[in-house]
Order: sequence, then structure tokens, then C-alpha cells
Amino acid sequence: MNDQSSKAGKKGTPAPDDGPMLAYRNPTFIDSDDARPLRILAEYLAPLHAFEQQRVHDTIVFFGSARIVPGGPFGRYYDEARELARLITEWSMSTEGPEHRRIICSGGGPGIMEAANRGARDAGGRTVGLNIGLPQEQRPNPYITPGLSFEFHYFFMRKLWFAHLARALVVFPGGFGTLDEMTEILTLQQTGKLDRPILILLYGTAYWKEIINFDALVKHGMISPEDLSLFEYADDPQTAFDLLKAGLMMYAMQPETHELPSISKSRNPQKPSGTA
Repeated sequence: MNDQSSKAGKKGTPAPDDGPMLAYRNPTFIDSDDARPLRILAEYLAPLHAFEQQRVHDTIVFFGSARIVPGGPFGRYYDEARELARLITEWSMSTEGPEHRRIICSGGGPGIMEAANRGARDAGGRTVGLNIGLPQEQRPNPYITPGLSFEFHYFFMRKLWFAHLARALVVFPGGFGTLDEMTEILTLQQTGKLDRPILILLYGTAYWKEIINFDALVKHGMISPEDLSLFEYADDPQTAFDLLKAGLMMYAMQPETHELPSISKSRNPQKPSGTA
């Protein structure tokens, strides 16, 4: 081996002809159809690692339209989402300190999502943003806590993380995306698939009763009357906060653990309760 080759070896920078590239460092492979399972798994493991490192275990999730802006036709909902997030964060910090356990989480984009992260930031608390890459080039809002901003490609992985840590869900007026996210959580709650219950508030009674006729679903036998108890309505930040606080207090005495909750329970009727 000549001196030049020896020096290159010592520096640890092998020439391109020295051997094949490691598969997990090969961008052509990682971006291929065959590597899709790896990309999906990465969208589970990367947030899992970050949440464990930063001790994020319980979130209060805000859903709502990205199109709602201050001063617009529905602008009051932006202001009220911001105020509600501030109230929740201040309460959480007053009982748990700076490393508060109940953390505001949003979809990370503009509109109601921004308002939620902004309200938590107003209170000086931590806040999570689960952003999604869209053709409209949705970008994370600037109010998310550094280290708690995540970018997703797959909608289903993003929705998993909404449900995975949620203690409560506040649903502000929104469109298809909001409806999709809300009905998924309602279905998980209805079917008992969640490892722990999620308190659900629909914010804006008139809007939601116009958009979804829940009573008609009961009337036609599509849902059971008791399914209407899966959620409550609220129309102002203080009322919403009082409902959330009352619902969340039942968990106040539970000790903090280093384990994240399970996303789904086993429902095999052929096996005794408590078996895998």
C-alpha cells in the first residue's frame, strides 16, 4: 500500500470502488417502493425516540381548519383556540412545573393548529406539532417547541401519533381533514380499541350540529344512543377549559411512567382477559 492509500484508509474515507454502499445509507434504495416499510417504521420510531427523550406522555390534541385566520369569517375560533391552549398550559404548569405532563399537540400547520401551538407558547409551555407534507406545501408554524416538531409523509402514521398520547381532543370547525381525524378517534373510542379513554370536545355547537346530524345517525340505527356520550360540546374557552379540567383530573393521581401507552387492546373473545 502506498503512502497516499494508507492516509486515505486512516481518515476512514474509502474510495467509491472500495465496496458497496450500506443499504440504509443508500438514498436510491431508501426512496424506493421496496423500502416503503422502512420509511413507515421510521415515522413511528423517530417520534417515539423524541417523546421518550423529552418525557412527553400525555397530550391535549387540537384539530381544526388550516384556513381559519385571525380577522377572517371564522377568526374568533383562532383567538379562542389560542386562549384555550393558554389556559390548559398554564394550569398544567401550575400543577406540574415547567416539565408539565399535559402538552398541547396540533397538526403543526397554520390556522387552528397554529393557534393551539401559539397559545401554549404564550403560557411558556412546551407544545408538539405533527406536520404533514402536502401539495400546498404546508409548513410547520413557528410556535412549536424545538425538538417536538415532526414531519410526516404518511397520514396514517401521523394519525397514530395523534391518538397514541392523547388524553383529550378538542375539535374546532374544519373540513375533510378535521372530519377524518375526528371520526377516527370517535371510532376507536366507540369500539374500545384505545388503551385509555380520550375526552372529546366539539368546539362550536352550532357549526357541528349543522355539519353532522348525530341524532339522525341514532334515528336510523347507524350508531347507538349511548354513542352520543362519547363527546361534549363547548362554545367558549372557559367552558371548554372547565370541562377538560374536570375530565383530566381523574388522571391527576396517576404516577408518571417512562412507558408510552398502548395504541390498541386485544379483543379476541376466545382468549381469557389479560392474555396476549
